[in-house]
Parts: sequence; structure tokens; C-alpha cells
Amino acid sequence: MQRGSDRLSFHKDDEMKHELKGLIRSGRPTRVEEWHDPEPGADDDPRVATGNVPSGATDEVSLRFELARHLRRGAFPAKRGGLVHDLAEQHAPDDLTEMVRRLPGGRTYRNVQEVVDELRRE
Repeated sequence: MQRGSDRLSFHKDDEMKHELKGLIRSGRPTRVEEWHDPEPGADDDPRVATGNVPSGATDEVSLRFELARHLRRGAFPAKRGGLVHDLAEQHAPDDLTEMVRRLPGGRTYRNVQEVVDELRRE
């Protein structure tokens, strides 16, 4: 008997593989009930819903959304070095990490909005 760190039993693991087989093969949801499927993005959603914020992004909402997606709530309060470290840990896009790396040193940021405000001042 193998004793590993598996959270699920062998039978439950096989059951879950079977449930996802159609989705993996087809690349689209295979359920009959539409209410199981996630809703598509709306037209007015931030553009980061379809990809990363490009470098030099000027849309404040998109930038804040992208930063919040990669920075944990426990990351604050933090200085520039701590934010760069957390972004690297969360595998944030390189252009986003470079934007944060250009923040002035020595200042402590209490939340994502303060980071965005400082980035927009540059």
C-alpha cells in the first residue's frame, strides 16, 4: 500500500478523471445544463480578462486589477522589494514586475491602490 500525500483516494481520482474527460478532449464545456458553465466576459470588463496588461498600460482599472490578481492581501504593507518578490513568487508577467521595480525605494505601500497611484505619477 502506497502512503503518499494524496488527498483523494484512487477511486475518487479515477471518478474525477472520468468527469473531466469530455472537457479535456473537446476543449469546451460538455454539460447539458447551461447553469453549470461559467459566464463569458462582458464587453465592459477590463481588458486584462483576456490577457496581461501590456507594459506602459495607462488604464488605471486594468493595472489595479492585474496587480491585485498577483499580489496577495497579506503582502501589504510592503516596500518595493517586497512587492517585487511577491510578484515573482506569484509568477506575474515580467512587464508588470518591471513596472513595480521602477517604484521609488524607501516608501511603504499599504494597498494596491497606493501602488497604482505611484505608478501613474511616473
